[in-house]
Amino acid sequence: GPFNKETKRMSIESHLAELQRRHAALESEIREAIAHPSVDDAEVAELKRRKLQLKDEIAKIKSVATVH
Repeated sequence: GPFNKETKRMSIESHLAELQRRHAALESEIREAIAHPSVDDAEVAELKRRKLQLKDEIAKIKSVATVH
């Protein structure tokens, strides 16, 4: 079918790349926020929470992707 292993792997990899890009973006956003004391602690905490969620999702996808 159209969803052969290769296609599936590619979509997983591009999804993973997108998540990792967002994770990196959040990381620099957090660094920026920490560098500016005017930024609300709650906002920083929210960013960190989202970063952790992404990290979990990345780990989950990686474990699925490596199972053959």
